[in-house]
Amino acid sequence: MRKIFVKVKPNAYEEIVEKVDENHLNISVVEPPANGLANRGVVKVLAEYLKIAPSRIRIAKGFTSKQKVLEII
Repeated sequence: MRKIFVKVKPNAYEEIVEKVDENHLNISVVEPPANGLANRGVVKVLAEYLKIAPSRIRIAKGFTSKQKVLEII
């Protein structure tokens, strides 16, 4: 299992993944931070970036925070 530390920017104009280092990413998503929409957007964008299925990504910490820890199974 791999952990990735993510800083999320919701309500962005476009979806962007910026690699800070091997385990840290900055992700911009167009979804608003309401009703879990931004969380779903982060999982979708990260899955596309890593070329894996979204079901392999789980938010371990930070459901209501901009700072999140995601686990890749």
